[in-house]
Amino acid sequence: MLDLLVNAIEVKTLAMVFAAIAAGATVLTIAMPLLSGNNLDKRMKSVAIEREKIRQRERERLARGEKATLRQSPKQYVQTVVEKFNLAKWVGQEEARLKLVQAGYRGQAPYVTYLFFRMVTPICAFAAALFYLFVVIEFNQPPLVKFGIGIGAAYLGMHLPLMLLKNKIQRRQLTIKRAFPDALDLLLICVESGMSVEAAFKRVSEEIGSQSVPLAEELTLTTAELSYLPDRRQAYENLAKRTDLDGVKSVCMALQQAERYGTPLGQTLRVMAQENRDMRMTEAEKKAAGLPPKLTVPMILFFLPVLFVVILGPAVIKVMGL
Repeated sequence: MLDLLVNAIEVKTLAMVFAAIAAGATVLTIAMPLLSGNNLDKRMKSVAIEREKIRQRERERLARGEKATLRQSPKQYVQTVVEKFNLAKWVGQEEARLKLVQAGYRGQAPYVTYLFFRMVTPICAFAAALFYLFVVIEFNQPPLVKFGIGIGAAYLGMHLPLMLLKNKIQRRQLTIKRAFPDALDLLLICVESGMSVEAAFKRVSEEIGSQSVPLAEELTLTTAELSYLPDRRQAYENLAKRTDLDGVKSVCMALQQAERYGTPLGQTLRVMAQENRDMRMTEAEKKAAGLPPKLTVPMILFFLPVLFVVILGPAVIKVMGL
């Protein structure tokens, strides 16, 4: 059987198959960036359309004499459950609003929805676990053990919204961290060209949107706060709280000190841009240094067996054929 399999496989056929696979992978790698395209124009167009819809809706509300608001309202049943069970006191946390803001969710509606799911998710997880253990499968254990597993599932369900929220925060912070040194360079160019801080933040928020939408949102909010807040220091502190990144915090502290003591803003931004760029390079080097230990187990499990087969396979086939 082995001889037939070896004779059926020709070297030329294998070479042609591997060459075709390599050629297809090369074409796909080259074509992927071209096929992905630039979605910035589509996103800007959708934002403009949504803005017009909001304006039209608010004009209709004003015409009817209703109170106009741009913030999204929570669902009525969600609001009722949160108020009835007083979840803001029992389930809510002091840093819940801050975590939601760091994840990009602003307003009362995301906060109420978060409290609602903090209560509903454990109940659903507990009911699903008991249904699975008692009905779906035959789990030969006492009912007390099954209820214990259900309680464990409820505990995991209680922390599931917080885990998802932290995952969202990490992904958002990653895109901000990658684009922040470039934003500082653009901010430095704008400031040294004679722009004010508000105009510089506005300009940078418009340009950095193609690289990081969350950073553009944060800079836009900072521009608005610099315009209407009586203390500019509060705007910088709010930016540091919303991002919760060491690089952004250091830049905000430097901007506060430049605002208080009158130090040159251009020199401060140049130093902070270089520091953030060095931090990004250091993090990349740290990840590169940790790559060999991570590749040890995959190489032992996948590369070495294949290497042994390639090296010893012909010899084993020849010995078996004798």
